[in-house]
Order: sequence, then C-alpha cells, then structure tokens
Amino acid sequence: MLRITDTISIADWEITESFTRSQGPGGQNVNKVSTAVELRFEAERSPHLSAMVKARLKTLAGRRWTQDGAVLIRCEETRSQARNRELARERLAELVLAATHRPKRRIATKPTKGSQRRRLKAKTIRGEVKALRGKVGGDE
Repeated sequence: MLRITDTISIADWEITESFTRSQGPGGQNVNKVSTAVELRFEAERSPHLSAMVKARLKTLAGRRWTQDGAVLIRCEETRSQARNRELARERLAELVLAATHRPKRRIATKPTKGSQRRRLKAKTIRGEVKALRGKVGGDE
C-alpha cells in the first residue's frame, strides 16, 4: 500500500509494475538484467481518489495518461531495480499529491490608468520609429 496523505492511500491492486532492460550504455549489466521499471497506476478505477483529483491528475500527467485512464511512469535512472522501483513510486506519490492541491482561483483585475498611458505612449513612439523607415524620396 502506497500512502500519499492521511486520507489518500493507493492499494497494491491499483499498481502494476513491469521490468525491462534499460537503454543506453552500461555494459554487461544492462544487457543481462532488467532494471528499468514501468509503473502503471489505474487512476480512473481508483476508489480512493475523488473526481476532482482525477481530473487534475489527468492534466498533470499529460502524455503519461493512457486512453483507458491509467498513469504510466517509467524509471531507468539507476542500475538497481529496487532503487528504480522506489523512484517510480515516489514520482507517482508526488504526482498524486500535486493533484490533491486545489489551484488558487485567479481574480481578474483592470490595468491601472498609468500603465495604460505608458503602453499607449510606447506604442506611438514605436510607430513613429517604424514610420521613419520608409524609402527616401529622391529629387532627381
């Protein structure tokens, strides 16, 4: 069981881990041992997450969210399978924890009169500079 907060914990049946060989250089260890971890969390079917948390998790996960509502996390940073497994679980916990925080609602404000004047003044100055860039008329 993976504990996220006091109220949210992920059961073992919701997480599936598969191990593959890591990419890149590493010699004999890379060629023989399956150290890379691909962790799959069935987020859509999870009874422990509310609908709002699932929606935020979907946006935070991005491309890691699959069509059937699972989150895929791949970790192949270290040469140890156990350490990669821990890192993948930590990443999942951080992602779910980030999804639990409700973002602050933005309050729309008007620009001040001074900022509007400065913006318009800068625009007119820039327009004058560009107007002077035309072809020079010759008196030939």
